[in-house]
Amino acid sequence: MSGKPSSTLSRRSALQMGSLVLLLGVQQIARGATILSVRVWPAKDYSRVTIESDTGLKTKTYFIAEPPRLAVDIEGIDLIPALRELVAKVKPDDPNISGIRVGQNAPGVVRLVIDLKQHMLPQVFTLPPVAAYQHRLVFDLYPTQVLDPLEALIAERFKDKPDQGAASDAIGDLLARQAPRPAPGKPAPSPAAPTAGADKDRAASANPPVAQAPSDGADAGAASRNKTDRLIIVALDPGHGGEDPGAIGPGGTREKDVVLQIALRLRERINKIPNMRAFLTRDADFFVPLHVRVQKARRVQADLFISIHADAFFTPRPQGASVFALSEKGATSSSARWMADKENSADLVGGVNVKAKDAQVQRALLDMSTTAQINDSLKLGGAMLGEIGSVGKLHKPRVEQAGFAVLKAPDIPSVLVETAFISNPDEEAKLRSEAYQVQLADALMRGIGSYFAKNPPLARNRPL
Repeated sequence: MSGKPSSTLSRRSALQMGSLVLLLGVQQIARGATILSVRVWPAKDYSRVTIESDTGLKTKTYFIAEPPRLAVDIEGIDLIPALRELVAKVKPDDPNISGIRVGQNAPGVVRLVIDLKQHMLPQVFTLPPVAAYQHRLVFDLYPTQVLDPLEALIAERFKDKPDQGAASDAIGDLLARQAPRPAPGKPAPSPAAPTAGADKDRAASANPPVAQAPSDGADAGAASRNKTDRLIIVALDPGHGGEDPGAIGPGGTREKDVVLQIALRLRERINKIPNMRAFLTRDADFFVPLHVRVQKARRVQADLFISIHADAFFTPRPQGASVFALSEKGATSSSARWMADKENSADLVGGVNVKAKDAQVQRALLDMSTTAQINDSLKLGGAMLGEIGSVGKLHKPRVEQAGFAVLKAPDIPSVLVETAFISNPDEEAKLRSEAYQVQLADALMRGIGSYFAKNPPLARNRPL
């Protein structure tokens, strides 16, 4: 008799203890999201704060205007050292964020306060797991006062060249500066011919020519000057950036880093030409959505758009550079289609706020491509391909075409240059080399010159 109550009590106690363990387990799951990483991406365009966790985070946000700050309550977690790391990640030169504060606002609720240097338009959104990332909570902070990029380019041009005035002509002034040099054993090309195969000694030139003399003499030169008596803008688009590293080589080289270095070197060369300026869609390590890259180039009324990337493949064998233009009818090869699909997925990895009000409007621009734009892009691609082939191997001897979203500006000749296969150890080493980056920048500069020599920029309805 005495053993039965004891047995019943034992079973009841076990059930109660099991229920308590189960309840605690549920609470731990609800409040136990693990913070995997915190990141801050400062840029003059906008600053991004990212919190990555193993499960999704629920938030409530409050924007306070004076002084400007964004308060965010993150539910279901407690204050842990990983969140405190955000405080130290804000640098003094961040153009938008002056500091971040974190604290335990209530049991299971952490309050994050982002102090801002100016009035901002904040966007807070979550991203599902993709690529190497798990759940991400993202804070994008956009300045309300934005400098017009075209006005900035014009102001920079007059600051650097105050004595040149509006009459300088980037093409006309350089028509006779430097004639193309024939390759050894070959006759000199006609003045209007692209400079493909030009002597490699020119690759080290500190100031490569923008254009060669036209084939029909001085009259054509005068006509060219009449057409280009204004600021000429070349939009350079270093691929990936910020949350999106792009391809990663076997030695750990990130695509986003090397293509930015090449773009910066090319910008230096372009900016040395009178009345010519380079505009970068990103000049630091931050993410730019594909449609925004197109939007930026159109906003400055760019004459050319050159997107710079570094290939990757599943195996280390493929090698060589490639140049792509847009296609209206499908890809010219299966590899071109695969490459376009890979590059078009950058928005998923980089993290686009799909709830942004103007996203659909801006994406509509990507469907406005024209036959004329594609034809001009093929000409630009041919000029680029010939020059790149003079400093390294080509993966394909022709300009390929596919549906790259970033090439769909309807009124700008646009190409995407895959400088090399970063997945190939030998080419990864070359991409990291300063000497090879200089060679590539010089080759791309000569390609720009070759294109403009035969296709002078048309008049634009814009300031100088």
